[in-house]
Amino acid sequence: MLPEGELAIDFCLKDAKEQEVCLNQLRGQKVVLYFYPRANTPGCTKEAEGFRDIYEVLQQQKVAVVGISPDKPATLQKFRETYQLPFQLLSDPDHQVPESYGAWGEKKMCGKISYGILRSTFVIDEAGVVRKVFPKVSPAKHGTEVLEALQAL
Repeated sequence: MLPEGELAIDFCLKDAKEQEVCLNQLRGQKVVLYFYPRANTPGCTKEAEGFRDIYEVLQQQKVAVVGISPDKPATLQKFRETYQLPFQLLSDPDHQVPESYGAWGEKKMCGKISYGILRSTFVIDEAGVVRKVFPKVSPAKHGTEVLEALQAL
């Protein structure tokens, strides 16, 4: 995982509307960058709803929320619409950004080994420095956990 205190790795990806979004465009504000395995799955939906439910507070604090998954933009758009997600979701089908952040790796499920996104979150400050890393996320209470971390910064 990219460690706390390091400069966040810049990237440009397509959002749900197929517009290019680059991390460096968000400089000057804090960013909650979270990696999730797949839209419309129970855990990913719960995690996204947690961010949605605190989004107004985050907006007041000038914090951007950006989620990244391997899903196609059309899938992300449907996910946003279905669950009224007001923040950006980005598509990385080649998983280059999760790999660069250390959020891609071996997963074991039901005795089978596969590779995929490791659910994780990075809180990035206004200067682009990673200030908090959540390497293992519990989707149900993650939004509150991130909000508490932001208040401590």
